[in-house]
Amino acid sequence: MPMNLWIMCSSQLETGLEQLTQAGEVIEEAGVSASTVSLWLEQLGDLAVAAALTLLKAVIVAAIGWYLIKFVCKWIRKFLIRSNLDDGVSGFLCSVIKAVLTCVLVVIVIGILGIPMSSVVALVGSAGLAIGLALQGCLTNFSGGVLILIVKPFKVGDYIIDDNGNEGTVMAIDIIYTKLLTADNRSVTIPNGTLANCTIINTTKEPVRRLDFSVSISYDENIDRVKAVLLEAAHKSSFVLEDRDCTVFVANFDPSAVKITLRFWVKSEEYWNAKWEMQETIKKYFDENHISMPYDQLDVHVVNKK
Repeated sequence: MPMNLWIMCSSQLETGLEQLTQAGEVIEEAGVSASTVSLWLEQLGDLAVAAALTLLKAVIVAAIGWYLIKFVCKWIRKFLIRSNLDDGVSGFLCSVIKAVLTCVLVVIVIGILGIPMSSVVALVGSAGLAIGLALQGCLTNFSGGVLILIVKPFKVGDYIIDDNGNEGTVMAIDIIYTKLLTADNRSVTIPNGTLANCTIINTTKEPVRRLDFSVSISYDENIDRVKAVLLEAAHKSSFVLEDRDCTVFVANFDPSAVKITLRFWVKSEEYWNAKWEMQETIKKYFDENHISMPYDQLDVHVVNKK
């Protein structure tokens, strides 16, 4: 068995020597000397080392540049906050500055790698139409975001309602999207283009809001007494603004009741608390003063025909 293994190895060695000899003969026939091949190998090694160093340099520059971009954006955000600029505008500007600095970093890295910028510009130009069509929606949302920041129909912290029934507190106005937080703590992301082209109801833009309460009373009730009770309930509420008008008037005559409306003003941030408290207070005051509020009922008359 060892003899067979030795014979097999000897045969393979002889075959390898023959192939090397043939390769040397081919090189000699081509007129390429061993020194030339050695020179080629040295140049190839130098090129590999140079390429590796260039790649390492590009990676280091990209890492340092990315860190500097994050640092600059953080510093700019703090500066804008200290300058009392609107949160939505500051966030939008930071996003734009970050995108611009990132593009500059990419150009620098491409230059370090030795890629001709003319080739990159030609490639981008040839793909410009396709990119424009693909990003058409993004460009619309971007222009919508710019329009929102210029016109300012709302800002970060406002409570808004749009045409599609989306409502909530504005948490952020980014380059492409606006983020809302609903009352039940759900996050809603809406494209800026949609918000810029629909009707927006901003319920917190003004410092005060008006509350209207309509109550129904029986036709047998004394209207003046009911109006006095409603005014007393309003004046005793801590939410009602005393420097604003508080009025009570007969709003309508329904088939089975007289509708009376109480109108007063409250602070915008206290709107819901004032509404809930006033509903409870009016019911208690009506019970104390024995004022009845009619409800829908159906009278059935049975006629016996013999």
